Amino acid sequence: MPSPAPKSARPRNPDRYGVVGFPVAQSRLPLVHGLFARLAGQDFEYRLYDVAPADFRARVTEFFAAGGCGLNVIAPHKAAAATLASELTARASRSGAVNLLTRRGERVLGDNTDGSGLLRDLTRNLGLALAGQRVLILGAGAAACGITGPLLQAEPAELRVANRNPERARKLAAGFQDLGEVDACGLADIPLRPFDLVINATTAAGSGGGVPGVSPAVIGPRTTCYDLSYGAGDTPFTRWALQQGCARAFTGWGMLVEQAADTFELWRGLRPDTQQALRVVLAR
Repeated sequence: MPSPAPKSARPRNPDRYGVVGFPVAQSRLPLVHGLFARLAGQDFEYRLYDVAPADFRARVTEFFAAGGCGLNVIAPHKAAAATLASELTARASRSGAVNLLTRRGERVLGDNTDGSGLLRDLTRNLGLALAGQRVLILGAGAAACGITGPLLQAEPAELRVANRNPERARKLAAGFQDLGEVDACGLADIPLRPFDLVINATTAAGSGGGVPGVSPAVIGPRTTCYDLSYGAGDTPFTRWALQQGCARAFTGWGMLVEQAADTFELWRGLRPDTQQALRVVLAR
């Protein structure tokens, strides 16, 4: 009988994870999960999967059938991921959007960590107290759906969702009324007074886009502005917000790291050091 091969010669067969989107090259989730892996001494594979909407269900089904363990989901697939999952967590079911798919035996669990990641960044990393504050969300897509529930649980005095299509904003608000009151309107109908926190959840103000069509009157000298998008330096939205005289403006790096930490904990069973990871990604 031949001697066993040395351990170094045995083929590496790591757990497989990834992020699926269209496009997906701009995602920094591989960077963040790579940092988490090194900090936690974990060994796994994490890849980018660029998948067109028409191919989403077939490609994701194929990924899990071939032994894939989990996928982060970014635009434009979050709503489709909710219909693909075998079961949904309560927060994913509520939002109708999934940013995290995890294989559980023969089933696939859908979850949404966007809201928990945002809330942790706002309250712990940035030191914002949301209770009793007036909060405005710009946009009513999957990103806005994912953050509305957790923001309501922080007990703001007012939570308003404004969208170019007001009917879409009203539909989003109706899905959360049992958790608390959510006002809804078109971008042109936002009350012309400063909010304490303005969150950009549209795709218009990403690193390559413009600024949502909203009056500067929603921003005052004590307003904090937050863009769910992230990139190198400021986004068009944060630059515009600072030009209007807001107190502070942040991009979504902290949310990205915190929601990825929720993902990592679910997948690997331990929570990474987000403060150290955030320092690294902000320094790049």
